[in-house]
Amino acid sequence: MNASRLILSVLALTTSTAFAQEPGAGRRGARAGGATTPPAAGTTATAGTSSSTADAKPATPEKEPVLSVTEHEITLGGKVIKYKATAGYLAMKDARNEKTKANIFFIAYTKVGAADDKVDLAKRPVTFSFNGGPGSASIWLHMGMLGPKRVLMTEKGESLPPPYKMADNEWSWLDQTDLVFIDPVSTGYSRAAAGEDPKQFHGFNEDIASVGDFIRLYTTRHARWPSPKFLVGESYGTTRASGLSDYLQDKYGLYLNGITLVSSIMNFATARFAPGNDLPYWLFMPTYSAAAWYHKRLRGSLAGAPLATVISAATDFAQNKLAPALARGDAITDTEKAAVAAELARLTGLDEKYVFQRGLRIDIFSFTGKLLEDKDRSVGRYDARLTGIRYWPGTAGRTDFDPSYEAVFGSYTACFNDYVRRELKYENDLPYNALTGDVRPWNYSNVQNEYLNTAEMLHQAMSRNTALHVWIANGYYDLATPFFATDYTVRQMGLDKEVRSHLTQTFYEGGHMMYMVPAELPKLKADAVKFYDTTLKAAGVR
Repeated sequence: MNASRLILSVLALTTSTAFAQEPGAGRRGARAGGATTPPAAGTTATAGTSSSTADAKPATPEKEPVLSVTEHEITLGGKVIKYKATAGYLAMKDARNEKTKANIFFIAYTKVGAADDKVDLAKRPVTFSFNGGPGSASIWLHMGMLGPKRVLMTEKGESLPPPYKMADNEWSWLDQTDLVFIDPVSTGYSRAAAGEDPKQFHGFNEDIASVGDFIRLYTTRHARWPSPKFLVGESYGTTRASGLSDYLQDKYGLYLNGITLVSSIMNFATARFAPGNDLPYWLFMPTYSAAAWYHKRLRGSLAGAPLATVISAATDFAQNKLAPALARGDAITDTEKAAVAAELARLTGLDEKYVFQRGLRIDIFSFTGKLLEDKDRSVGRYDARLTGIRYWPGTAGRTDFDPSYEAVFGSYTACFNDYVRRELKYENDLPYNALTGDVRPWNYSNVQNEYLNTAEMLHQAMSRNTALHVWIANGYYDLATPFFATDYTVRQMGLDKEVRSHLTQTFYEGGHMMYMVPAELPKLKADAVKFYDTTLKAAGVR
């Protein structure tokens, strides 16, 4: 992925068309374990061919989209979990004229009880999951952390050589909750209906409305209103989740029990390197230190220190020395600037003269291209532990692609495309858009001259729904949504003491997708079990 595709978009609040329930939609159209669906809504290619997103012309289905339903089992924690997998479209309709606006693809996993031991939906949670982008399908959380299958990775968190392999996910969350994976419009197999402009779904408010209305409709169709309800979002999915917390309460009176934010980005001012905005320069800096430590570029006493010691020193310096120095701007003297530059260089592994010349302001792409410049390698944005060959050796500070993205993209798309047809018995000849740029430009007209900050929406939701619990998972090597930027955002939320303890954070030795590292999966699962247990006990469910 090139650098331009990696830059997070600042998003905006815009109005959108409301959706209504399609009569009769959502019923099973295929027997469990039976034949796959006929060409689904949005499919124009014939069997054995494929079509591009440019020439695909989705057709509004005259009949209800048919779902593929299969039955499976998995052993988790020594217990056999029997479950049903449902894959297909949910047609979303305009509330005014019942016209189909979009077909949203989803995969749901629901626990199946024995005849004499039926699942009590009032006690069985349902969790809605999505990734970010904008433009990302739900494939990453699905096949990496939550779902019953996971892509096999190296110990470092990189793909094995092709052909790629997957296996039962022994750390799946299915023993804790039913799971519903949602692909927003234009991602995965989801498409706008025939004659509908997909741009109407490509913006902050539009996206919140379409995903939120899907959640409401799925909840109604599948009798989940009595169930405890959770969200899990990653990256821009955390922006979506925090926005949904307020939207679902206001629009439908749908109050959530819990939200998990994986690699969170709520306040976009913390991630936009722009003139006049110094926040990212000191909030990213502790992650620079973690990366430099991993690649053995630190000098002095920290070179052989534990990671926790490095993180502590870096966060202290960033907040108490670097931030005040940046705030002084041109008023800082050369002597003072040189002293800060020397310490910043020591903590990031960069050249002291270079840091001084940059005015103490090191942006992400300068760092990823500069740290291992002498080895003609760049470090990853999603995971700063991973490195890639530079196209143009010797070109100062240039990042050609993100090696941490290339390390996982092929394996996840290959395994998902095989899994959805072979095991879930769902057929669709459209390309599965794991990550697409077709959603850009993302609509952010309502935040002109300001940064989107959905932390305030989450603040409002937690203040009104005092039973809402939030868990944020951070990776130390994440340069897309750095852990210290998330911590800063949380500290600025102004939560009342009554609900402040309902928000917790955990940290892992991985990157943006820390679950790619096999050793971190049991830690994530243990923290997930604790989160669900705490939240459900507080709700009187456990």
